[in-house]
Amino acid sequence: MTDRRLAGPVRIVGTGLLGTSIGLALVARGVDVSLADISPSGLALAIDYGAGRAAGAGDAPQLIVVCVPPDVTARIVADELAAFPHALVTDVASVKEAPLRELVALGADVSRYIGSHPMAGRERNGAVAARADLFMGRPWVLAGHDRISYAGALAVEQLALDLGALPIEMTVEDHDRNVALVSHAPQVISSLLAARLTDATDAATALAGQGLRDTTRIAASDPELWVQILGANAPAIAGILHSYRDDLDRAIVALDAPRATGARRAIAELIAGGNAGVARLPGKHGQAKHFSRIVVLVDDKPGELARLLTEIGELGVNMEDLRLEHSPGAQIGLAEISVLPSVESRLVSELESRGWKISEALA
Repeated sequence: MTDRRLAGPVRIVGTGLLGTSIGLALVARGVDVSLADISPSGLALAIDYGAGRAAGAGDAPQLIVVCVPPDVTARIVADELAAFPHALVTDVASVKEAPLRELVALGADVSRYIGSHPMAGRERNGAVAARADLFMGRPWVLAGHDRISYAGALAVEQLALDLGALPIEMTVEDHDRNVALVSHAPQVISSLLAARLTDATDAATALAGQGLRDTTRIAASDPELWVQILGANAPAIAGILHSYRDDLDRAIVALDAPRATGARRAIAELIAGGNAGVARLPGKHGQAKHFSRIVVLVDDKPGELARLLTEIGELGVNMEDLRLEHSPGAQIGLAEISVLPSVESRLVSELESRGWKISEALA
Protein backbone atom coordinates (compact mmCIF):
# COMPACT_ATOMS: atom_id res chain seq x y z
CA MET A 1 0.00 0.00 0.00
CA THR A 2 1.47 3.37 -1.00
CA ASP A 3 -1.43 5.65 -0.05
CA ARG A 4 0.19 7.63 2.75
CA ARG A 5 0.89 11.14 4.02
CA LEU A 6 4.15 10.45 5.83
CA ALA A 7 7.13 10.14 3.50
CA GLY A 8 9.60 8.66 5.96
CA PRO A 9 12.02 7.23 6.77
CA VAL A 10 10.77 6.58 10.32
CA ARG A 11 12.88 5.32 13.19
CA ILE A 12 11.14 3.50 16.05
CA VAL A 13 12.93 3.11 19.37
CA GLY A 14 11.34 0.39 21.48
CA THR A 15 9.71 -2.69 19.96
CA GLY A 16 6.98 -3.50 22.45
CA LEU A 17 3.26 -3.47 21.68
CA LEU A 18 3.04 0.15 20.49
CA GLY A 19 6.36 0.37 18.68
CA THR A 20 5.83 -2.88 16.79
CA SER A 21 2.21 -1.98 15.96
CA ILE A 22 3.31 1.39 14.55
CA GLY A 23 6.01 -0.34 12.52
CA LEU A 24 3.61 -2.93 11.12
CA ALA A 25 1.16 -0.25 10.03
CA LEU A 26 3.83 1.94 8.40
CA VAL A 27 5.54 -0.93 6.58
CA ALA A 28 2.13 -1.93 5.18
CA ARG A 29 1.95 1.59 3.71
CA GLY A 30 5.38 1.37 2.09
CA VAL A 31 7.27 3.50 4.62
CA ASP A 32 10.92 2.69 5.32
CA VAL A 33 10.97 1.82 9.03
CA SER A 34 14.11 1.20 11.07
CA LEU A 35 13.89 -0.37 14.51
CA ALA A 36 16.07 -0.05 17.60
CA ASP A 37 15.72 -1.69 21.00
CA ILE A 38 17.97 -2.28 23.98
CA SER A 39 16.83 -5.94 23.87
CA PRO A 40 18.35 -7.86 20.93
CA SER A 41 15.71 -10.59 21.21
CA GLY A 42 12.87 -8.04 21.35
CA LEU A 43 14.28 -6.33 18.27
CA ALA A 44 14.69 -9.60 16.38
CA LEU A 45 11.12 -10.61 17.18
CA ALA A 46 9.68 -7.31 15.88
CA ILE A 47 11.74 -7.68 12.69
CA ASP A 48 10.49 -11.25 12.26
CA TYR A 49 6.92 -9.98 12.53
CA GLY A 50 7.64 -7.52 9.71
CA ALA A 51 7.58 -4.25 11.68
CA GLY A 52 10.72 -2.91 9.98
CA ARG A 53 14.44 -3.48 9.56
CA ALA A 54 17.29 -3.13 12.01
CA ALA A 55 18.56 0.43 12.34
CA GLY A 56 21.79 1.16 10.47
CA ALA A 57 24.62 3.67 10.82
CA GLY A 58 23.60 5.64 7.72
CA ASP A 59 19.95 6.15 8.63
CA ALA A 60 18.54 9.68 8.32
CA PRO A 61 14.99 9.50 9.67
CA GLN A 62 12.39 12.18 9.06
CA LEU A 63 10.56 11.17 12.23
CA ILE A 64 11.63 9.28 15.34
CA VAL A 65 9.01 7.60 17.54
CA VAL A 66 10.20 6.69 21.03
CA CYS A 67 8.16 3.83 22.52
CA VAL A 68 9.84 3.06 25.82
CA PRO A 69 8.66 2.98 29.47
CA PRO A 70 7.80 6.37 31.01
CA ASP A 71 10.72 6.38 33.46
CA VAL A 72 13.30 6.41 30.63
CA THR A 73 11.32 8.31 27.98
CA ALA A 74 12.98 11.70 28.48
CA ARG A 75 16.50 10.29 28.47
CA ILE A 76 15.93 8.30 25.29
CA VAL A 77 14.24 11.27 23.58
CA ALA A 78 17.21 13.49 24.52
CA ASP A 79 19.63 10.91 23.08
CA GLU A 80 17.65 10.71 19.83
CA LEU A 81 17.47 14.51 19.47
CA ALA A 82 21.24 14.70 19.85
CA ALA A 83 21.98 11.78 17.51
CA PHE A 84 19.67 12.96 14.70
CA PRO A 85 19.78 16.79 14.57
CA HIS A 86 17.44 17.06 11.57
CA ALA A 87 14.69 14.72 12.78
CA LEU A 88 11.43 15.47 14.54
CA VAL A 89 11.09 13.32 17.67
CA THR A 90 7.92 12.21 19.43
CA ASP A 91 7.16 9.69 22.14
CA VAL A 92 4.03 7.70 22.99
CA ALA A 93 4.26 7.66 26.80
CA SER A 94 1.06 7.93 28.82
CA VAL A 95 2.22 11.12 30.57
CA LYS A 96 3.46 14.25 28.84
CA GLU A 97 4.31 17.02 31.30
CA ALA A 98 7.05 15.21 33.24
CA PRO A 99 9.07 14.13 30.16
CA LEU A 100 8.94 17.66 28.72
CA ARG A 101 10.06 19.17 32.03
CA GLU A 102 12.96 16.68 32.22
CA LEU A 103 14.00 17.35 28.62
CA VAL A 104 14.16 21.09 29.27
CA ALA A 105 16.25 20.43 32.37
CA LEU A 106 18.60 18.28 30.29
CA GLY A 107 19.03 21.13 27.79
CA ALA A 108 17.57 19.12 24.92
CA ASP A 109 16.45 20.84 21.71
CA VAL A 110 12.71 20.62 22.36
CA SER A 111 12.00 22.77 19.28
CA ARG A 112 12.14 19.40 17.44
CA TYR A 113 10.16 17.47 20.03
CA ILE A 114 6.46 17.07 20.63
CA GLY A 115 5.01 14.41 22.90
CA SER A 116 2.10 12.37 21.63
CA HIS A 117 -0.14 9.68 23.03
CA PRO A 118 -2.21 7.17 21.06
CA MET A 119 -5.18 6.19 23.22
CA ALA A 120 -4.89 2.54 22.27
CA GLY A 121 -3.51 -0.56 23.86
CA ARG A 122 -4.17 -4.12 24.93
CA GLU A 123 -3.92 -6.06 28.18
CA ARG A 124 -1.18 -8.14 26.53
CA ASN A 125 2.18 -6.55 25.79
CA GLY A 126 5.17 -7.08 23.57
CA ALA A 127 5.68 -7.54 19.85
CA VAL A 128 3.72 -10.80 19.91
CA ALA A 129 0.55 -8.82 20.74
CA ALA A 130 1.14 -6.12 18.10
CA ARG A 131 -1.49 -5.31 15.46
CA ALA A 132 -1.28 -3.04 12.44
CA ASP A 133 -4.87 -1.86 13.06
CA LEU A 134 -4.35 -1.12 16.77
CA PHE A 135 -4.83 2.64 16.31
CA MET A 136 -7.72 2.54 13.86
CA GLY A 137 -10.37 5.06 14.91
CA ARG A 138 -8.61 5.83 18.20
CA PRO A 139 -7.71 9.34 19.46
CA TRP A 140 -4.02 10.28 19.15
CA VAL A 141 -3.08 13.30 21.27
CA LEU A 142 -0.45 15.77 20.09
CA ALA A 143 0.69 17.41 23.32
CA GLY A 144 1.90 20.85 22.32
CA HIS A 145 4.17 23.24 24.17
CA ASP A 146 5.43 26.78 23.57
CA ARG A 147 8.70 25.78 21.87
CA ILE A 148 7.14 24.03 18.88
CA SER A 149 4.06 24.75 16.79
CA TYR A 150 1.56 22.12 15.72
CA ALA A 151 2.54 23.01 12.14
CA GLY A 152 6.14 22.17 13.03
CA ALA A 153 4.94 18.79 14.28
CA LEU A 154 3.10 18.00 11.04
CA ALA A 155 4.89 14.66 10.63
CA VAL A 156 3.37 13.36 13.88
CA GLU A 157 -0.11 14.34 12.70
CA GLN A 158 0.60 12.58 9.38
CA LEU A 159 1.73 9.50 11.32
CA ALA A 160 -1.53 9.40 13.28
CA LEU A 161 -3.64 9.86 10.15
CA ASP A 162 -1.74 7.19 8.23
CA LEU A 163 -2.39 4.76 11.08
CA GLY A 164 -6.12 5.50 10.99
CA ALA A 165 -6.10 7.47 14.26
CA LEU A 166 -7.80 10.78 15.04
CA PRO A 167 -5.27 13.53 15.91
CA ILE A 168 -6.29 15.77 18.82
CA GLU A 169 -4.31 18.84 19.85
CA MET A 170 -3.97 19.75 23.53
CA THR A 171 -1.33 21.06 25.89
CA VAL A 172 0.78 18.74 28.02
CA GLU A 173 -1.04 19.99 31.12
CA ASP A 174 -4.48 19.35 29.64
CA HIS A 175 -3.39 15.92 28.43
CA ASP A 176 -2.22 14.75 31.84
CA ARG A 177 -5.31 16.13 33.58
CA ASN A 178 -7.64 14.51 31.03
CA VAL A 179 -6.03 11.06 31.00
CA ALA A 180 -6.02 11.06 34.80
CA LEU A 181 -9.81 11.21 34.62
CA VAL A 182 -10.53 8.84 31.73
CA SER A 183 -7.64 6.36 31.98
CA HIS A 184 -5.40 6.50 35.03
CA ALA A 185 -7.95 6.80 37.85
CA PRO A 186 -10.19 4.13 36.22
CA GLN A 187 -7.18 1.79 36.24
CA VAL A 188 -6.87 2.24 40.01
CA ILE A 189 -10.60 1.75 40.57
CA SER A 190 -10.70 -1.34 38.35
CA SER A 191 -7.71 -2.85 40.13
CA LEU A 192 -9.24 -2.19 43.56
CA LEU A 193 -12.51 -3.76 42.45
CA ALA A 194 -10.79 -6.85 41.05
CA ALA A 195 -8.59 -7.19 44.13
CA ARG A 196 -11.71 -7.79 46.25
CA LEU A 197 -12.22 -11.01 44.26
CA THR A 198 -8.94 -12.52 45.44
CA ASP A 199 -10.50 -14.15 48.50
CA ALA A 200 -13.92 -14.73 46.93
CA THR A 201 -15.35 -18.23 46.99
CA ASP A 202 -15.82 -20.23 43.81
CA ALA A 203 -19.55 -19.98 44.41
CA ALA A 204 -19.32 -16.19 44.35
CA THR A 205 -17.18 -15.92 41.21
CA ALA A 206 -19.49 -18.38 39.44
CA LEU A 207 -22.19 -15.70 39.68
CA ALA A 208 -20.08 -13.07 37.90
CA GLY A 209 -21.71 -11.58 34.84
CA GLN A 210 -20.64 -9.28 32.06
CA GLY A 211 -20.94 -6.19 34.26
CA LEU A 212 -18.14 -7.35 36.54
CA ARG A 213 -16.05 -8.49 33.58
CA ASP A 214 -16.45 -5.07 31.93
CA THR A 215 -15.47 -3.14 35.04
CA THR A 216 -12.43 -5.32 35.83
CA ARG A 217 -11.08 -5.90 32.31
CA ILE A 218 -8.21 -3.42 32.64
CA ALA A 219 -7.25 -4.83 36.03
CA ALA A 220 -5.17 -7.38 34.09
CA SER A 221 -2.70 -4.62 33.10
CA ASP A 222 1.06 -4.75 33.72
CA PRO A 223 1.86 -3.67 37.32
CA GLU A 224 5.42 -2.50 36.54
CA LEU A 225 4.25 -0.20 33.74
CA TRP A 226 1.42 1.23 35.83
CA VAL A 227 3.70 1.99 38.76
CA GLN A 228 5.55 4.32 36.40
CA ILE A 229 2.43 5.86 34.84
CA LEU A 230 0.66 6.48 38.14
CA GLY A 231 3.79 7.89 39.74
CA ALA A 232 4.42 10.29 36.87
CA ASN A 233 0.86 11.67 36.96
CA ALA A 234 0.25 11.29 40.69
CA PRO A 235 -1.08 14.78 41.59
CA ALA A 236 -3.82 14.74 38.95
CA ILE A 237 -4.83 11.17 39.78
CA ALA A 238 -4.82 11.76 43.52
CA GLY A 239 -7.17 14.72 43.14
CA ILE A 240 -9.70 12.57 41.31
CA LEU A 241 -9.39 9.75 43.84
CA HIS A 242 -10.01 12.20 46.69
CA SER A 243 -13.31 13.06 44.99
CA TYR A 244 -14.11 9.36 44.58
CA ARG A 245 -13.42 8.86 48.28
CA ASP A 246 -15.83 11.68 49.19
CA ASP A 247 -18.52 10.12 46.99
CA LEU A 248 -17.86 6.69 48.48
CA ASP A 249 -18.10 8.08 52.01
CA ARG A 250 -21.53 9.53 51.22
CA ALA A 251 -22.64 6.16 49.80
CA ILE A 252 -21.41 4.33 52.90
CA VAL A 253 -23.28 6.70 55.20
CA ALA A 254 -26.48 6.09 53.22
CA LEU A 255 -26.03 2.31 53.19
CA ASP A 256 -25.16 2.15 56.88
CA ALA A 257 -28.61 3.60 57.60
CA PRO A 258 -30.68 2.95 54.46
CA ARG A 259 -33.97 3.97 56.11
CA ALA A 260 -32.68 7.26 57.47
CA THR A 261 -34.05 10.49 56.03
CA GLY A 262 -32.22 11.33 52.82
CA ALA A 263 -30.52 7.93 52.45
CA ARG A 264 -32.66 6.76 49.55
CA ARG A 265 -32.19 10.09 47.81
CA ALA A 266 -28.41 9.86 48.21
CA ILE A 267 -28.37 6.37 46.68
CA ALA A 268 -30.68 7.42 43.84
CA GLU A 269 -28.51 10.44 43.06
CA LEU A 270 -25.41 8.22 43.04
CA ILE A 271 -26.93 5.92 40.42
CA ALA A 272 -28.41 8.83 38.44
CA GLY A 273 -25.02 10.53 38.42
CA GLY A 274 -23.59 7.41 36.82
CA ASN A 275 -26.34 7.51 34.20
CA ALA A 276 -25.47 11.11 33.39
CA GLY A 277 -21.77 10.32 33.13
CA VAL A 278 -22.25 7.34 30.84
CA ALA A 279 -24.43 9.50 28.58
CA ARG A 280 -21.43 11.79 28.05
CA LEU A 281 -19.36 9.04 26.46
CA PRO A 282 -19.27 9.25 22.66
CA GLY A 283 -20.76 6.31 20.83
CA LYS A 284 -20.19 4.94 17.36
CA HIS A 285 -18.23 7.41 15.19
CA GLY A 286 -18.23 9.82 18.16
CA GLN A 287 -21.99 10.30 17.92
CA ALA A 288 -24.16 11.02 20.95
CA LYS A 289 -26.96 8.75 19.72
CA HIS A 290 -28.55 6.31 22.13
CA PHE A 291 -29.29 2.83 20.85
CA SER A 292 -31.77 0.13 21.80
CA ARG A 293 -30.35 -3.22 22.82
CA ILE A 294 -31.80 -6.65 22.25
CA VAL A 295 -30.30 -9.84 23.63
CA VAL A 296 -30.50 -12.92 21.44
CA LEU A 297 -29.84 -16.45 22.72
CA VAL A 298 -27.31 -18.15 20.44
CA ASP A 299 -26.58 -21.87 20.64
CA ASP A 300 -22.91 -22.56 21.35
CA LYS A 301 -22.14 -24.42 18.15
CA PRO A 302 -20.27 -23.56 14.93
CA GLY A 303 -21.91 -21.11 12.56
CA GLU A 304 -24.75 -19.91 14.80
CA LEU A 305 -23.40 -16.43 15.51
CA ALA A 306 -22.52 -15.96 11.85
CA ARG A 307 -26.06 -17.02 10.91
CA LEU A 308 -27.55 -14.44 13.30
CA LEU A 309 -25.43 -11.62 11.91
CA THR A 310 -26.20 -12.66 8.34
CA GLU A 311 -29.94 -12.66 8.99
CA ILE A 312 -29.79 -9.22 10.62
CA GLY A 313 -28.08 -7.99 7.46
CA GLU A 314 -30.71 -9.66 5.26
CA LEU A 315 -33.38 -7.76 7.19
CA GLY A 316 -31.70 -4.49 6.21
CA VAL A 317 -30.90 -3.56 9.80
CA ASN A 318 -27.61 -1.84 10.57
CA MET A 319 -26.03 -3.30 13.70
CA GLU A 320 -24.52 -0.41 15.67
CA ASP A 321 -22.65 -2.56 18.18
CA LEU A 322 -22.27 -6.17 19.30
CA ARG A 323 -21.29 -7.69 22.63
CA LEU A 324 -21.14 -11.42 23.30
CA GLU A 325 -21.48 -12.98 26.74
CA HIS A 326 -21.45 -16.66 27.62
CA SER A 327 -23.94 -18.11 30.05
CA PRO A 328 -22.07 -20.08 32.75
CA GLY A 329 -23.06 -23.73 32.80
CA ALA A 330 -25.21 -23.49 29.66
CA GLN A 331 -24.36 -24.21 26.06
CA ILE A 332 -25.60 -20.83 24.85
CA GLY A 333 -24.22 -17.38 24.28
CA LEU A 334 -25.99 -14.07 24.80
CA ALA A 335 -25.52 -11.75 21.83
CA GLU A 336 -26.35 -8.17 22.80
CA ILE A 337 -27.18 -6.28 19.62
CA SER A 338 -27.41 -2.48 19.59
CA VAL A 339 -29.66 -0.91 16.95
CA LEU A 340 -31.47 2.35 16.35
CA PRO A 341 -34.68 2.55 18.43
CA SER A 342 -36.73 2.99 15.26
CA VAL A 343 -35.92 -0.56 14.07
CA GLU A 344 -35.95 -2.38 17.42
CA SER A 345 -39.55 -3.62 17.32
CA ARG A 346 -39.32 -4.85 13.73
CA LEU A 347 -36.01 -6.61 14.35
CA VAL A 348 -37.34 -8.42 17.43
CA SER A 349 -40.44 -9.53 15.54
CA GLU A 350 -38.51 -10.70 12.49
CA LEU A 351 -35.90 -12.60 14.49
CA GLU A 352 -38.56 -14.34 16.58
CA SER A 353 -40.37 -15.36 13.39
CA ARG A 354 -37.12 -16.98 12.22
CA GLY A 355 -36.86 -19.02 15.41
CA TRP A 356 -34.45 -16.89 17.45
CA LYS A 357 -35.13 -16.52 21.17
CA ILE A 358 -35.01 -12.97 22.49
CA SER A 359 -33.95 -12.69 26.12
CA GLU A 360 -34.81 -9.05 26.63
CA ALA A 361 -35.34 -5.78 24.78
CA LEU A 362 -34.07 -2.65 26.47
CA ALA A 363 -34.35 0.96 25.30
